[in-house]
Amino acid sequence: MPHHDGPSARYEQGMATRRSVLGEDYVDQKVAATSEFEKPYQTLITEAAWGHVWSRSNWDKRQRSIVTIALLAGLGHYEEMVMHIEATARTGATQDDIREILLHVAIYAGVPHANHAMKLAREALDRMGKGNGDE
Repeated sequence: MPHHDGPSARYEQGMATRRSVLGEDYVDQKVAATSEFEKPYQTLITEAAWGHVWSRSNWDKRQRSIVTIALLAGLGHYEEMVMHIEATARTGATQDDIREILLHVAIYAGVPHANHAMKLAREALDRMGKGNGDE
């Protein structure tokens, strides 16, 4: 497959969206830690997840954040779920949203997934200074 000279427009859009959701410092650390082996994979997820799906205008970032956290919790992808809970500081999803997400996860994906997700969500919210009450 031929290699082109620079990042695609989709990649550039994806990187801008990724930075707006996850934060400059987080993305800078991930980019700096990316090996040559991982670069094609990072390009794929930056273009597809961030440049296409997260950059669509049909839903705002709060809506995408809610759906993403629910899917990650329901599938048991807790490390990524915590990353997206931390990103709610930039997406606008609230502590109340996270609680409602996990209630849905308990019913539709199972209490064991929701139990662990609730524990990790509480820890993340406490670190963010948002875990002690209602918004």
